[in-house]
Amino acid sequence: MSGPECCSNPPEFSSGDDSGQIKQIASLNSYVSGNPNSKTAVILISDVYGYKAPKLRKIADKIAYAAGYYVVVPDFFFADPFIPKTKLQDWIKNHPPKSSVDFAKSVIHALKEKGITKIGAAGFCWGAKVVVELAKDADIQVAALLHPTFVTLDDIKEVKVPVAILAAEFDKISPPEVVKQFETALQAKPEVDHFVKIFPGVSHGWTVRYKDEDIATAKSADEAHQDLLDWFSKCFQTAHSAL
Repeated sequence: MSGPECCSNPPEFSSGDDSGQIKQIASLNSYVSGNPNSKTAVILISDVYGYKAPKLRKIADKIAYAAGYYVVVPDFFFADPFIPKTKLQDWIKNHPPKSSVDFAKSVIHALKEKGITKIGAAGFCWGAKVVVELAKDADIQVAALLHPTFVTLDDIKEVKVPVAILAAEFDKISPPEVVKQFETALQAKPEVDHFVKIFPGVSHGWTVRYKDEDIATAKSADEAHQDLLDWFSKCFQTAHSAL
């Protein structure tokens, strides 16, 4: 399911203050940030606005430099992100999330070939569906879904790796009652660590499309970013201890 909430508050692409660089990874242009020699990588998979969104890149920088990870934000849309005032459903037909899963696996393979041993992935809105598919096959060690779109209860039941779900109180696409069903399904899988949090007073997409002047929402987004970082840190440490 997708709808107008998926494209509200479109990003402004004029900031240009990110600190990473563009590299090609497995045929995909990717924004990369952090330590290229790190053995731990995090892949961020965008919402419909794509890998150039400034706030998404800021999250990449924050995770990279706070934890020393190598963070990769691939362009799964091949320079064709959603453009406001066009028809979202038509765009989705050309960019169904499942069509990007194989590309994501190619990125994972390329990262492993360069010596990276632990890989996590976080998906925002559209990107959450790609991440949950990776989590079903255990192609990654850690997963995070932020205000997910297209993710179903059956998807959650098939997840095989630790997963966090960060959701919004006001979200018609993944409303709290659905997220609570996700949580119940995860509680029935004690072998899969999980973290589920519903943020009050915010709407779908808030973690990457908040307005700077909306102080309360920006603060909530920052809290979600920290929760994301803490989740990766916890799970990567657990994975290391298990080796």
